[in-house]
Amino acid sequence: MSNPKPHYYPIFASVPLVLTFVSEPAATWYECQNRDTSGGEECFEGIVRMSQSVKPRVAVIGLGSMGFGMATSLHRAGFDVTGCDISAETAARFVREGGKSATTPAEAASNADIVVSVVLNAAQTDSILFGRNGVAETLPKDAVFMSCATMDPEAARRLASQLEATGRHYLDAPISGGAQRAAQGQLTILASGSATAFAKARPALDAMAAKLYELGDKAGLGAAFKMVNQLLAGVHIVAASEAITFAARQGLDIGKVYEVITASAGNSWMFENRMPQVLKGDYTPRSAVEIFVKDLGIVQDMARTARFPAPLSAAALQMFLAAAGAGMGRDDDASIARMYARMSGATLPGETK
Repeated sequence: MSNPKPHYYPIFASVPLVLTFVSEPAATWYECQNRDTSGGEECFEGIVRMSQSVKPRVAVIGLGSMGFGMATSLHRAGFDVTGCDISAETAARFVREGGKSATTPAEAASNADIVVSVVLNAAQTDSILFGRNGVAETLPKDAVFMSCATMDPEAARRLASQLEATGRHYLDAPISGGAQRAAQGQLTILASGSATAFAKARPALDAMAAKLYELGDKAGLGAAFKMVNQLLAGVHIVAASEAITFAARQGLDIGKVYEVITASAGNSWMFENRMPQVLKGDYTPRSAVEIFVKDLGIVQDMARTARFPAPLSAAALQMFLAAAGAGMGRDDDASIARMYARMSGATLPGETK
């Protein structure tokens, strides 16, 4: 069964909204006034849709917790998907799921209409685009590159300008929602780019997103919105971790604390989503501590450049740095609670003093 159609939220007025109601290239839709529509074609209000059409070919580069789910969502929606990852084992797992694999970004992109890049940061995005065996070596002209990495808006603008100069399109498309929603094709995507980039990427967007926010006609706007989200997310994780460990230090039943807080005004999405890991003593990474070391570091860089005070996110960054320095960098970001416990003498499930 295909995913329900995403809700689109055009935020800007300067770019016309492009509505595409099918997941196939624009070439399968065309004006049909005064045209013979026999042979299985259907005409409605001057538009013909080919009864049988071929979906765009998609390459997904970066098959981590998010990218793997996005690739499988695309495959489930009927796309021809090629995955590429530095881990041969992960690429092989995607092949077992029915996809294809490539050993380099250049190989993955060589016949793609859409490339979805799900790597960590701007440096990795630059490398897979313009490095040795990079996407830019082989991506067909007029194809679109979707960058989903969280990065400084200035980096997004630079990468877009460099790629667009080669005759390809760039969509700044950071993502939110976590690995489970990625696997369900239910992500929130915060995107900006040209109308053409949106139109070419839309079939893939339909398969991956429950909500698509169209935030402007230039790269960098999506990245800026994502950094606002990451500021809040990082602060909320630290606040939730501080609260649950404070409760433990008071000798309270933290399972009961979780029940009460999630039904009270102090609740947050991060408290409700992350604290079950603390209750179970399970810090298997869903979103790692190092992610917020990176993202809150970007927030601080942006704030410093803008001469904007950001003391709450600065304090949150220090807790993520402390957890990473204590060896928890690759663990789940709920590990901030463990850091508080070690600092305060509190005891949490699965932890010993």
